[in-house]
Amino acid sequence: MLQEESDISLIIAQIVQKLKGSSLYAQLERQAWGSWEKRILKSLNSMCTELSIPLARKRPVGEQKELLNKWNEMGTDEPDLSLFRPVYAPKDFLEVLINLRNPNYENGDSLSFRTHLGLIQVPLKVKDIPELKECFVELGLNTGQLGIDDSTQVPPELFENEHVRIGQKVLAEQDSAAAQQYVRQGSPTALRAELWALILNISSQPEDILYYEQLKTNVIQHDLLVDSLIYKDVKLTASNDDYYFVFEDYLYQVLLCFSRDTSVLSHFAYNSASPPKSYIRGKLGLEEYAVFYPPNGVIPFHGFSMYVAPLCFLYHEPSKLYQIFREMYVRFFFRLHSISSHPSGIVSLCLLFETLLQTYLPQLFYHLREIGAQPLRISFKWMVRAFSGYLATDQLLLLWDRILGYNSLEILAVLAAAVFAFRAVNLMEVTSLAAAEAVLADLSTLKVMPLLQIFLFATVT
Repeated sequence: MLQEESDISLIIAQIVQKLKGSSLYAQLERQAWGSWEKRILKSLNSMCTELSIPLARKRPVGEQKELLNKWNEMGTDEPDLSLFRPVYAPKDFLEVLINLRNPNYENGDSLSFRTHLGLIQVPLKVKDIPELKECFVELGLNTGQLGIDDSTQVPPELFENEHVRIGQKVLAEQDSAAAQQYVRQGSPTALRAELWALILNISSQPEDILYYEQLKTNVIQHDLLVDSLIYKDVKLTASNDDYYFVFEDYLYQVLLCFSRDTSVLSHFAYNSASPPKSYIRGKLGLEEYAVFYPPNGVIPFHGFSMYVAPLCFLYHEPSKLYQIFREMYVRFFFRLHSISSHPSGIVSLCLLFETLLQTYLPQLFYHLREIGAQPLRISFKWMVRAFSGYLATDQLLLLWDRILGYNSLEILAVLAAAVFAFRAVNLMEVTSLAAAEAVLADLSTLKVMPLLQIFLFATVT
């Protein structure tokens, strides 16, 4: 009887401790994001002051006409952006995550977590390889996959032909749940655009096209400071990318409209962040004079345009491209640059990546740590951009198939760990962070699906 009471007391204590940790972490999220948000806004306001540029202004009629005339060839415009700088880069955000601490665990409440030697020091629950195998069961060695030439006993061309036939049936039936299950094995190139639209419940209705045109009109009529940040980001990233430079005009159109879209604010309802506010001049602090800035609540950072670029391969009609991107953002991408305890949030992805390396590749992990090359400092930029701009486009789209199929970003952390495993022999020979970065500088030749399969299903557990 005493033993039973003792066991029950222990269970109750563990539950209370967990709830206490959970509420403290929620508080930590809000505090950390609040501090980070202030830093971003300070940077934005400093730029306004230094350049004597307002956050927003109405364009003169002549400027409106000029922009409307060149709407489909904005890439040919060469504004002077030399004085503009990205508000922040992924490496700045990583420093914020590294400094996160849950006070509930500072005094040894989580002794098991003390063995974690990575940069992330927030003890969230992340999956181990057996749990990941169970989660990503369709990626198994005996399951047919697009993107793998010899995964099963079935000849690749036979599997692909049958897979295309099934995909056409899924599309004919317009079954969103079936489409989501289907793309877990990869999407045929010819069907991908329609399958993704079905999964995301996007259908271009007349009202959707009208909404996009209204956003476009807003861009034509009003100039925002973030417009210059968008121009700058596209010039620094996609315009210099061999795969994406041809889509420069699309990127401007989509991102400028996105910044005006107040429907994007809805994602803050399930996000620890809050949209930044601006106040009418002279009314600072008075809530009735506050407006969200930018209107969508999202301040673009260095590399933000790379969330859109791969989608340009699939969708060539601007309003459809816009709808797909917006839905991808509010379902997935926002989690990659906001602080939360969600399993697909960037904090959890970083911890999952570090835990996988420390647990299953301990020699490599300790070696890199000892030479001052913490693996997360290299992989963080891959995960924040969902590998866009790092993988070849065909491989990236196969990866994003699985993000949609599993409704999860955890596969990004698994792939990051798999890349380190693949290059482990070379990495064991490096003696500095710069040398490690050089080994992992080019991921464009990697084949995503074999890497994931080998790491998940051929790793000793």
